[in-house]
Amino acid sequence: MTGTTDFYARQASTKGNDPETVVVSAALTGALTTREQCPAIPYTPTEIAEEAAAAREAGAAVAHIHARTAEGAPTFDVDTYQEIHDAVRDRTDIVLNFSTGAIDVPLEDRLEYVQSVGPEVAALNMGSMNYAKYSDSREDYVFDMIFENPFSEIRDLLAGMNEAGVTPELECFDTGHVGNTRPLLKEGVLERPFHVSLIMGVLGGIPATVENLVHQVRQLPDDSTWQVIGISQDQWPLASAAAAMGGNVRVGLEDNFYRPNGEMAESNAELVEDAVELVRTVGREPATPDEAREILGVER
Repeated sequence: MTGTTDFYARQASTKGNDPETVVVSAALTGALTTREQCPAIPYTPTEIAEEAAAAREAGAAVAHIHARTAEGAPTFDVDTYQEIHDAVRDRTDIVLNFSTGAIDVPLEDRLEYVQSVGPEVAALNMGSMNYAKYSDSREDYVFDMIFENPFSEIRDLLAGMNEAGVTPELECFDTGHVGNTRPLLKEGVLERPFHVSLIMGVLGGIPATVENLVHQVRQLPDDSTWQVIGISQDQWPLASAAAAMGGNVRVGLEDNFYRPNGEMAESNAELVEDAVELVRTVGREPATPDEAREILGVER
């Protein structure tokens, strides 16, 4: 793919990403999505592991996971995360990425399972924000909350991940969150190169436009890697833009239930298949898990 490589070599937006391959991540569960909204949401460790294996078969290299109870409530139980880890590893070599994001959950609870279980990657929210969803069909806001992530907690989570040998994925919901990397780099608790997820379309964060995506990518160090996370049906135009810009993409039922044709997905694997097709239309290929580890600087 010499022509493709030459094209992306001319794009400043490529940053540290691989010009020929795209790391496709699948966010399998989320913390707030329910089966009442989408019947395909997995809850149990076995269901999550089966979704991870199917997503890997469809072309995903990373599985982003929030643990759930059997009834679907979010949980931060170490044993549940260990069971998920082991069940996934029994089925597939996909890169395991655990979330640490939560509202009104103590820092210690969000760090214990990361250090005890040791996923390869853990997501880290890089700033506080209003966090809400709005529906035209109702007069109030859905999930109208304050998402608190002060520097003290970010620093402690980073230090804990460093101690456990877990690679942080910096989740940035706005441009200011990208800028929050600077003091952490100065302190040495965050090291370059690092991996950034640019989350767009959450009410309270940066609006989901290609112009805003380009603006955010321009703020990143040249050696950083990045992916875009588009919320709801903004997922597909943003994933298309990111793939064309040389970035990586995340899809999955945590962020969006619908395929590009407007039909509700019956699995995470269907969304991954659509993402892989999109990636190939711009002359790139989905990365394998081992290729993703190399791109993201993850040690297995």
